[in-house]
Amino acid sequence: MSRDGAPRVGIVGGGQLARMSAAPAAALGIGLRVLATSPDESAAQVINDVALGRHDDLDALLAFADGCDVVTFDHEHVPPAHLEQLEARGIAVRPGPAALFHAQDKVHMRQSLTDIGVPCPRWRVVEALDHIQEFAEDVGWPVVLKTSRGGYDGKGVWVVASPDAAADVLAVPLPPGAQWLAEERIDFVQELSAQVARSPHGQAVAYPVVRTVQKDGICAEVIAPAPGLPENRAVQAQEIALRVAGDLNVTGMLAVEMFDDGYQLYVNELAMRPHNSGHWSIEGARTSQFENHLRAVLDLPLGDPHLVAPYAVMVNILGGDVGNLYSAYRHVLARDPGLKVHLYGKQVRPGRKVGHVTVVGHDLDALVARARHAADYFAGVIDE
Repeated sequence: MSRDGAPRVGIVGGGQLARMSAAPAAALGIGLRVLATSPDESAAQVINDVALGRHDDLDALLAFADGCDVVTFDHEHVPPAHLEQLEARGIAVRPGPAALFHAQDKVHMRQSLTDIGVPCPRWRVVEALDHIQEFAEDVGWPVVLKTSRGGYDGKGVWVVASPDAAADVLAVPLPPGAQWLAEERIDFVQELSAQVARSPHGQAVAYPVVRTVQKDGICAEVIAPAPGLPENRAVQAQEIALRVAGDLNVTGMLAVEMFDDGYQLYVNELAMRPHNSGHWSIEGARTSQFENHLRAVLDLPLGDPHLVAPYAVMVNILGGDVGNLYSAYRHVLARDPGLKVHLYGKQVRPGRKVGHVTVVGHDLDALVARARHAADYFAGVIDE
């Protein structure tokens, strides 16, 4: 705790989520400490209290957490046993290991969601090809195969249309402790994300439900609120997210990614931290997801999640032909003074998320065009 009594929040992971937490922390007078693997990581470039170490090294975690009032996460990869060790030493871990494990293991998540009555695609743990074939006889081909642990941004997920394709996937080595999960493929009309913030004493707020567009398993574009989504289905999505947060005892931000088939919602994934689908909230909401995550893990009153304009559009900047991203500023900012650009300080690699752009306003078609143009210019897709 600082001299003026302000708490210190420790964030495990030095990625862009920790980086984007720096500004709201400074505004709230909250100290931040980051556990990063390198001083070149995204958050380590902008936060002055940095501990170097790995998230799976218990000694590094314990040393990092010493002096922190609460520990939270930039990612979900910390071993649960390590988090239990932190709690045993009186360190507040939010979300706690029991909650976070749902975002670490998809089989555990599916079973818990099924137990509390949350709608999910039909699923089954499979160990052999005949199990997949039996499952496909019930739900039909194609089938979605997932590793229960270790997958993100489309990694560890395969859509297979035949037994031969399934056999090829089963030959892929599983991550340690993982199982094969087979799921029904939902014929969705759109993908949605419902985000909520929940504090330890149970206060919760729900953000507008957004539409996400995925390309090659990576979130490319977010529109808030989801255009054309019937009000009753938007409320249903928020209610599902609030229920999941409460029943699984999540503290902090929770993103519930869903499939919408035009009639029903199905939960796809959970993320217990700020999430790519909420980056629009920095400019587009009265209280960003990053500020509300900090408020929630510190058990402070939560902020207003509502939009500041009818629409907010966020488009990710993916690595392309432009290595010096700063060189694109003159064009995109002169062309569109209302545009907001966030660069993550990452080395550019093809397809890597290296930043995002956001615009807010009334004309949705114009907002989408503006955001896409800027992101494409940063990626070198266009040059004017």
